Order: sequence, then structure tokens, then C-alpha cells
Amino acid sequence: MENCGTIAIMGGGSWATAIAKMMLERNDSIYWYMRRDDRIEEFRRLGHNPAYLTSVHFDVDRIKFSSDINKVVENSDTLVFVTPSPYLKSHLKKLKTKLRDKFIVTAIKGIVPDENLICSEYFHQVYNVPDENLAVLGGPSHAEEVALGRLTYLTVGCADTEKAQCFADMMASEYVKTKISEDVIGIEYASVLKNVYSIAAGICNGLKYGDNFQSVLMSNAAQEMDRFLKTVHPIERNIIDSVYLGDLLVTGYSNFSRNRVFGTMIGKGYSVKSAQIEMEMIAEGFYGTKCMKDINKHYHVNMPILDAVYNILYERISPSIEIKLLTDSFR
Repeated sequence: MENCGTIAIMGGGSWATAIAKMMLERNDSIYWYMRRDDRIEEFRRLGHNPAYLTSVHFDVDRIKFSSDINKVVENSDTLVFVTPSPYLKSHLKKLKTKLRDKFIVTAIKGIVPDENLICSEYFHQVYNVPDENLAVLGGPSHAEEVALGRLTYLTVGCADTEKAQCFADMMASEYVKTKISEDVIGIEYASVLKNVYSIAAGICNGLKYGDNFQSVLMSNAAQEMDRFLKTVHPIERNIIDSVYLGDLLVTGYSNFSRNRVFGTMIGKGYSVKSAQIEMEMIAEGFYGTKCMKDINKHYHVNMPILDAVYNILYERISPSIEIKLLTDSFR
């Protein structure tokens, strides 16, 4: 694969905006699908995304905006999906153009609700996209830091290593280091679980547990993640690689992490609904928690942190009681 062809960004949030910034550093132009026409018009007028990463300015003449998903898909070769996972199905339902021959890159760190499928499996099972045309983008990468040009490390996972390398090369720059992997399933599940564990870290922060316990929580979360990945996709991997442990740590510790912020609010006594309303942003880990709980019913992996977060968010168990029980299980 000599090049990735015409690139399209599918989504209008902060991570989509950061990826668009990276893509335009290596491409003359891109397509950009956004659901709302008013947001597109505002973007054109201001020269930046009016709702996310407003400090990042774009040459809008190099962007072919459209709210017509079929038009964007028809005219593009590589589609980078960056929509929140709860909305992926509704976006794709409008699609009449086949995805099978497109190169699909999912940068969605979540699971498709109701289906309980990671996004690559959803594209494969529902839209018949072959494995060699499916890639995932992972690694510790807050959109806000990419926007600031801060050093970031990304991993592109794909069964076709040539295609993975092509896309990785396109993202690489002075501030973005890239590498490739064949562990598509592991990268995707890790990106879902780290959001769950980030909520746990936030809950503990809201309950005023200190840094000492935070490190123990993250250590146990890495072990829990490793147990699950070894069960669901038993290949040789190193859990301390940046795409697994690095992403877990940055999401659990950083104030840029919306999942940690959401968890902190829960720990301070907010209800789930009030925390969601006040945040005005999607905390993927809320949906991921229920999906992973359901998925694990088939695998029966010992996942006490996942269970604790599920009990707090969905069974309305007191955070202080649930976390106390969790701390007693750690050593």
C-alpha cells in the first residue's frame, strides 16, 4: 500500500479535531464528516472547530466538509471514525455506500452499546469489512496535548502490517511518534478498559484517597486488563507497552481525562445523571462499563475493579462502601 488515498475524518469532537490536524500536516486536503450543518458553517466562518480545541486553526479551503455521510464515504479511500461509540450505529444507519473496499481506521475508544462489540468487530460483522481493511488507533493521546504539539506516541493496529505502516507514517511528525501492531483486538479492548479504570481512579480521587492508593489501583488495573486480554485474545503481547499501560496511566492520572473527571464527580456524591449533564461531554467509560460487564459473563475473568465500577454506576451502591471492599482485596 503506497499511500492511504483520500482521507476522511468521521466525527467532529476533540479527538477528531486533533486527528484532522495531524492529517493535514501530510495531506493537501481531507474530507470531514460532521453531523450538524450549523457546526460546519461556524467552523468555516471561524477557521476552527467552534466547540472543541478552539485554539487549533485550520485552512478551511483544504477541508471538504459535509453532513452527508454517503458523499464523504463515496469520495474517500481511508475513513477515520472518531464518533462516540454510543452514536456510531445511528451514523452508519444512514449509509448506503458499501464500506467493504474502504480502509477503516477506528479511533473510537469504546464499545458499540446493545451489540457489545468492539468497533472493529462491528464493522467486520455488520458491514463485512475484511480484517485486512480494519485498523485501530491507540496509545496515550489526549487530544488537548496533540493540539498543543506535545510529544505523543501512537500505535496503529491492523492485520495487514503494510497498511498499518502506511497510516502510521502519515501520522508521524516531530511531535508524534508511531509504531504498528497486529493486536487489533487487544488494543481495542485495552482502550475500553482503561476508561473504566479511569472512572475508578476518579471515584477514588473524589473520595479523597491519596496518591499511594492511586498507584496500587493502577497496578491492579494493569493486572486485571492483562488477565482479560490473555483470555479473550491469547497472543504474545507486553502489557507494559505504551498502547496498553501508557494509555491506562494517562487516562487514570490526567486532568484532561473526561472519564477521571466523571468518576471524581461520582466520588464526590453526584448522581450519574447529574454528572453527565454537568460534563456536557461523553464519558465513554460509563457505557464501556456495562458492555464489559456483559461481555465478561462469557469469559468469567476475575475483574474486581470492573465489578466495583459497575456496582457504583448501575447498581447504585455507595461509592465509599464499594471502594472500601475493593481496597480490602488489594495487596
